[in-house]
Amino acid sequence: MGEAETLLEAYLGRLGLTERPPATLAGLRRVHRAHVARIAYDNLSIMLGRPDPVDAAAGTSRAAAGGRLGYCFHQNGAFGWLLSELGFSVSRRHGHVWVRPEDQLGTTLNHLVLVVSGLPTDDNPGGHWWADAGLGEGFAEPLPLVRGDHVVEGWSFGIGAGFGAQAAGRPTGPAAWTYRHLPGGVLRGIVVTSRDHSPAAVATAHEWLSLAPESPFRRVLVAQRVDGPDQRTVRGLVHQVMTPAGRDQHDLASYDEWRGALVDDLLLPVDDVTPEEWRSLWDRTQASHRAWDEAGRP
Repeated sequence: MGEAETLLEAYLGRLGLTERPPATLAGLRRVHRAHVARIAYDNLSIMLGRPDPVDAAAGTSRAAAGGRLGYCFHQNGAFGWLLSELGFSVSRRHGHVWVRPEDQLGTTLNHLVLVVSGLPTDDNPGGHWWADAGLGEGFAEPLPLVRGDHVVEGWSFGIGAGFGAQAAGRPTGPAAWTYRHLPGGVLRGIVVTSRDHSPAAVATAHEWLSLAPESPFRRVLVAQRVDGPDQRTVRGLVHQVMTPAGRDQHDLASYDEWRGALVDDLLLPVDDVTPEEWRSLWDRTQASHRAWDEAGRP
């Protein structure tokens, strides 16, 4: 068995998959569901001051070995490798996530987008699908790249036209689209284009997101996973489970409860975190929570 095959087998094992999914739409849906449910989106390494490498090879190795994967650049870099190894036709796009309306037309690279092509259906004759393991709160199954609202596990996600983009001449999939996120989510939407999303561009963006004092990834610890209809999150000292029917949210009152939620509910691997790092992060998280509480929880 070659190195890539060994890595693939270990990666699939991490996802709880004992057989290699076929390169079909059913196979894509199966591996997508397993990935977002089993491997948490997180910024723990960044919060510890030792961000993980962002190249796909490093992320793939961490995923296969049972370690933390990280945030969108890590997640979709590794997930893209996995899908390609399984025989899917995968291409990448530049993603600009926005939260405030005034940032919607920005061009900053802060999300890596994956497109899986060659899987046509009656409702999606173009055969292009948006697979994404890096949203944290997101869709359990890939979305068809067809304009309109798409319902997955009771959640509605919107795909819209790109801002002046032309898709013609791109055999691997549409060049651009806009995205409306699920109701009640942290982010509002994403603008997807063909702007520079090369490994060098991703590395530059990752350096800022992981090291810059003003980066949102350095403010508060976040871990998230999507388990069917459940959007499960620990953000700071708040544990939340959102479903289409409602939201269950409570504060984590003790160190043991906080750490237990990260490990037992979010499935976050923490074997490399020292007692000193845990204590420092707990103290910082408590301080941030108090400041947020005193400000009226904006």
